[in-house]
Amino acid sequence: MEFSELIRTRQAQAELLSGPEAPALRGTLCVTGHHLLLSPKPQATDLWLLLLRSVDSIEKRVAGDSGTITLRCKDLRVLQLRIEGVEATLDVARSIEALSSLESVITSYPFFYRPKGLRLGDAWHFHPLESYYKRVALETDAWRLSEVNEDFSLCPSYPRVVIVPRAVDDAALARSARFRQGGRFPVLSYHHARSGTALLRSSQPLIGPKKLRCAEDEELLGAVLAGARPGAQGFIVDTRSAQTAKQARMTGGGTESKAAYPGWKRLHRPLERGRHLQESFVRLVEACGDLEQSMDQWLSRLDSCRWLAHVQEALSTACLAAQGMEREGACVLVHGAEGMDSTLLVTSLAQLILDPLSRTMAGFQELVEREWIQAGHPFQLRCAHSAFSHARSKHEAPTFLLFLDCVWQLGRQFPLSLEFGEGLLLALFEHAYASPFGTFLCNSEKERCLCEVRTQTHSLWSGLNQSKEQRKLRNPLYVLNPSALWPSVEPQSLRLWQGLFLRQTRPPERSEEVWEKVWQIVTDEKTEDSRPVVSAPEPQP
Repeated sequence: MEFSELIRTRQAQAELLSGPEAPALRGTLCVTGHHLLLSPKPQATDLWLLLLRSVDSIEKRVAGDSGTITLRCKDLRVLQLRIEGVEATLDVARSIEALSSLESVITSYPFFYRPKGLRLGDAWHFHPLESYYKRVALETDAWRLSEVNEDFSLCPSYPRVVIVPRAVDDAALARSARFRQGGRFPVLSYHHARSGTALLRSSQPLIGPKKLRCAEDEELLGAVLAGARPGAQGFIVDTRSAQTAKQARMTGGGTESKAAYPGWKRLHRPLERGRHLQESFVRLVEACGDLEQSMDQWLSRLDSCRWLAHVQEALSTACLAAQGMEREGACVLVHGAEGMDSTLLVTSLAQLILDPLSRTMAGFQELVEREWIQAGHPFQLRCAHSAFSHARSKHEAPTFLLFLDCVWQLGRQFPLSLEFGEGLLLALFEHAYASPFGTFLCNSEKERCLCEVRTQTHSLWSGLNQSKEQRKLRNPLYVLNPSALWPSVEPQSLRLWQGLFLRQTRPPERSEEVWEKVWQIVTDEKTEDSRPVVSAPEPQP
């Protein structure tokens, strides 16, 4: 279908209201296949531009000879368009509804986006798994890079290469994959050099009601302990409750038995996922958007939505995994059921806690690419809609947003220890839900290969790493901290991420002005410190 078939009208006279304190913008509204554009009158110096994929829900009202369209966006902005003419209002609304709901990947805007200064292929050579393996190889020879999943036939949600114990051959990996849901056999997520231990991730074992076993899967986890420090023990952190894991056996799943996996101790730390997490997000956004409630009502709604409780549980579980490695010298395997949501949340946060390199700008980008994008988090399913849409799928869940919120909490508690700031976290949230770049497209590396994402779209990292963007994203107060970061997870230590959830009532321009002022102060101090000291002349006798 051509885009032109979905556009009822190409332009109309309109007025844009983008916030309670933002001035109205009047001009000609144009509808294209991927964007809304508003050209101010009389001279079009700057165009207002909105990517249609960022529209989460649309409401229309008509009165007299005009109408109002309210656009609620996936990045939590709420925009109002006042349009001249009832028919023009309805035609624009129908065009937006049709174009914003297109599901085809290859007709999405990233396949048409060609910005100046960037070339196709830039930053797509970024292979964090191979780069990370080089670091691991300098620390230990207990691991190897396997191409057992080269054609994605073993595990469609894993990348082509994975890091596995050197003592386990590819044939054993294939049998272990058949014993794990979706083929997600245990692979290395992080090697902790100080303790010589490893953090792994996988999906649940397919034990079932008959309590099946897999010798190769048991051999794999045994090899993990053998490759660590002498006498090392292991913890299996299951992100489901013990009752849920037990019930999973009735449908073919389950969890590892003590007898089959000697040296490994199972811990259950249930984390919310799926529809319940999505509903928590929706209720929080609704509470943040209600400007007429009392303070008591606001606090009650904030508590009842349980979003900060989910933040607390995620950070607590990540701290548990990190403590097992750092303080007890144990290896840690994390999994839930599928191993593509709460599992990645825990492993990525644990690395931020333990690894100073993950807190740098480049290291954090590598972490997101390696532990979320290439590890198979299904972004297209999870981020199909944000908090406003009425068409909610059972596959939607803001797990990646929960991760970003946890990172923001770390940055707030340790303001000097992250090289990046809130700007990068907000950018990742926005691009995960709607982006001109191809980085967050599809649900897995296999799908990205089939859609030729790497050769036909630009990488988000190439856009964010341009020098003009760095000042907005980097933390001017950053100082390398080689120690682990142990955040407080007490309720009084956690805060609502106002820069995101209150962005509609808290104009971002103010935060940006403060950020720029800090940069100026730090730059001025460095300039002052770099000036040569001129000694006063000695008095003449």
